[in-house]
Amino acid sequence: MPGSTNGSMKAMGALTVGGLVVVTAYTVALGSNGWLWFGWVVLGLLTLGLVVTQA
Repeated sequence: MPGSTNGSMKAMGALTVGGLVVVTAYTVALGSNGWLWFGWVVLGLLTLGLVVTQA
């Protein structure tokens, strides 16, 4: 399927950015949580890996 990879990359990027917004809002409202930031970093690295392997 030619367009599915591009759609997957866009969805993963949107999920990563949305996750950053949620984790930042949580940190501002309730204080920092290391596990949330760790999870976001892992998600970001997965997204970066997907972009690099498809480029």
